[in-house]
Amino acid sequence: MLKTGKQHTQSLRDGRQIFIDGAEVNDPTEHPAFRNAVASVANLYDFQSSQENRDLMTFEIEGSGGERANRIWQLPKSHADLVERRKALEAWTELHGGFLGRAPDHVASCIAGMYMGLETFEAYDKDRAGALADYYRYARDNELYLTYVIINPQADRSKGANEQQDPFLTAGVVDQDSEGLTIRGAKMLATGGILANEVFVTCIQPLKEGEEPYAISFTIPMNAKGLKILSRTSYEASAKSVFDNPLASRFDENDAVLYFDDVKVPWERVFVNQDTAMCSKQFHATPAHVYQNYQAQIRLMVKMRFLLGIARKTAETNGVIGFPQVRETLGQLASQCAMVDALVHAMEVKGRHHGEYFIPDGHTLYAAQVLTQQLYGTVNTTLRDLAGGGMIMLPSSIADFANPEVREMIGKTQQSPTTTSEGRVKFFKLAWDAVGSEFASRHSQYEMFYAGATFVTKGHAFRTFDWDRCTGLVDRMLDSYGLEDELAKFSTAAE
Repeated sequence: MLKTGKQHTQSLRDGRQIFIDGAEVNDPTEHPAFRNAVASVANLYDFQSSQENRDLMTFEIEGSGGERANRIWQLPKSHADLVERRKALEAWTELHGGFLGRAPDHVASCIAGMYMGLETFEAYDKDRAGALADYYRYARDNELYLTYVIINPQADRSKGANEQQDPFLTAGVVDQDSEGLTIRGAKMLATGGILANEVFVTCIQPLKEGEEPYAISFTIPMNAKGLKILSRTSYEASAKSVFDNPLASRFDENDAVLYFDDVKVPWERVFVNQDTAMCSKQFHATPAHVYQNYQAQIRLMVKMRFLLGIARKTAETNGVIGFPQVRETLGQLASQCAMVDALVHAMEVKGRHHGEYFIPDGHTLYAAQVLTQQLYGTVNTTLRDLAGGGMIMLPSSIADFANPEVREMIGKTQQSPTTTSEGRVKFFKLAWDAVGSEFASRHSQYEMFYAGATFVTKGHAFRTFDWDRCTGLVDRMLDSYGLEDELAKFSTAAE
């Protein structure tokens, strides 16, 4: 039976240790910093478990006798399978407009991608490969919502994890025995961790000799003994109402630093143990890195559509949709949105088989990451330009509508050819929350760096591009003529 929103909400009441504003949180599902985001995730599970969405959102598990699972765990074997899965991810993303950057479909895509490359783990260690295979099935069958922490604390970036003043600033192995590993130290950045069931812990940054204790890969529940969740400030808690902050009040997935206070990880949850090469291979020698970031581009594709809706409604609300220069701006935005859409579809069309599984094209994905990292800020700036002062000349809060005198003045000052004064205020409150609020600023930062720094994504694009095909064109052109032949022609012509 597919998980419902109520079941997911109940699963978060597990005694996990969350700290915010100097205090420990007893129940994140009721706390004002998190409860609306919890409800938004619950809505995702209610959507996927409803009978009318069964075919869209789920697939039949092979060899299960009819059991079904959410398509986030699907392992496509053809282009058609990949497209069907993408349609499910699109539908889920539309429920939050792309503002849940690490909804359940992201890390599920990572684990599924690792499983599709199981042969890489088997070549490394058959026991670790068995642990991964068992965990994939366990997470799929129990519909776990996973986050991950795959980056080391910034600290002194000129030094390796083993060179910091505190050798356990970065989470690493402090002990190993017959039961498993003991982990001490911190990892970042558990986006969505407070909403998730479990966390995947590893390192995506290149590690060198001497950093083996940090070259680990494992999963644990968010309520594991000794795991501390250190939340950033909550935009949800600061939101005055859904009307005033329609996005921040409901879709603040939160980010957190995780501190491992001698956390015990059983062997059945360990996929890589102190091996720097394998830490990298789990992402890049398997489909994991491509598959998880393909999901991220699907999410961004939907988010771009949402932002384009903001742009169009801004022009209509301000009565400038007929202005040639505004149509030109909207045309530019439409072209940029279509580019993201086309790149997602191109990843699928240009996809290839990895063993029996069909995966998106890696270079097209990395090209999309490079371009969209640059694009997001440009689109936000364009939306601000379209809105002008409309996003600022707004009532202070919904409370202004409760004052008859103020409400009357709002009616006189907030006018539009397409909506009421209340409708204008409602729309521009949404627009501001999408591009101008503190919540929006965090999203700008997130879209810039969730895939890695720009030099990282450009490095992936360089690494996966077919340079030989391009230089081959140049070489063939160079080979089509020669100096001596041309000199001979020149001499004959001179005579």
